[in-house]
Amino acid sequence: MTSRLLSVTFDARDPARLAEFWAGMLGREIVEDADGALLPGDDTQLSLRFASSRAELVRPNRMHLHLTSDSPADQQHRVATALRLGGGHLDVGQRPDEGHVVLADPEGYEFCVIAPGNTFLAGCGPLGELACDGTREVGLFWRDALGWPLVWDQDQETAIQSPHGGTKVAWGGPPVAPKKGRNRQRFDLAVAGGDQRAEVERLVSLGATRLEVDEDGAVVLADPDGNEFCLRDN
Repeated sequence: MTSRLLSVTFDARDPARLAEFWAGMLGREIVEDADGALLPGDDTQLSLRFASSRAELVRPNRMHLHLTSDSPADQQHRVATALRLGGGHLDVGQRPDEGHVVLADPEGYEFCVIAPGNTFLAGCGPLGELACDGTREVGLFWRDALGWPLVWDQDQETAIQSPHGGTKVAWGGPPVAPKKGRNRQRFDLAVAGGDQRAEVERLVSLGATRLEVDEDGAVVLADPDGNEFCLRDN
């Protein structure tokens, strides 16, 4: 039994506004839920969820998205679209020769538009990668938690990918920036097989730590790097 990844969830002061931005960037439809908005993905593209929160954005974030492009003109078009929808350029110390464009969405979450010809993201689709700050240990934990194959394991850097292909989830290895409070981005998982208690025990045996139970019954845990995630019984 393994958990199923429901979504990557972002806390937002204005979930509807942020969902509109990412719907425009990814060409997806918005599905409203009780506490925010969802952009459903599929077997090869991660679903994104935006949840209402008044917490302040504290950098560095431990996750950011990488969008792919098919040509220099397509990359420019994606950047122009982001700016039109309310995003902005962001300086994180990138060099001009690196090729990717670093931007921030309307809530300040960083993301990159990657130049065409990137071999690592070839065939991964528009949402090519979820790039995470994390150790090799946490990459191996998520491999086992989700049952996704390890597609990169070199120099303490790891990446996993759904068996169906598509978006890669990668961890950059040490040094990992110190954690400052509760993360505003997290994985939301669903129990595969319907036994939430057994799945919690399995995740703990893999290296997770149980933290609390939310009012809606979701169990909040932390992965080996201390990143919170939720396990839902549905």
